[in-house]
Amino acid sequence: MEESKRQKQVGQLVLHEMSDIFLREGMNMVDGGMLSISKVAMTPDLMEARIYLSLFQVKEPEALLKEIKARTGEWRKLLGHRVKNQLRRIPELHFFIDDTLDYVFHMEEVFKKMQQKPGS
Repeated sequence: MEESKRQKQVGQLVLHEMSDIFLREGMNMVDGGMLSISKVAMTPDLMEARIYLSLFQVKEPEALLKEIKARTGEWRKLLGHRVKNQLRRIPELHFFIDDTLDYVFHMEEVFKKMQQKPGS
């Protein structure tokens, strides 16, 4: 089912505010790598935000995700202070690793191998 206009608006608001929170908390540069929020998907009732994190050259992505999830209450509180005048209820935050870039790089490698035909 396609997202409603309100879901998209709230998703963009959460994405913008959470990106700024991560920047101010120093979470954008981790272990020599970079972290950014690639997408926020809201449930139809706007009570849950699924936040997809894009990680670039992070040595231990699962450990970082675990650390971020452990601080979910803190992130939600910071978000609440920022959007209290725009939203009635602050959504629950759920974090996931967005592996879209990994998939793109993998597919590029597959295509390169296909172009290098044996015997050419």
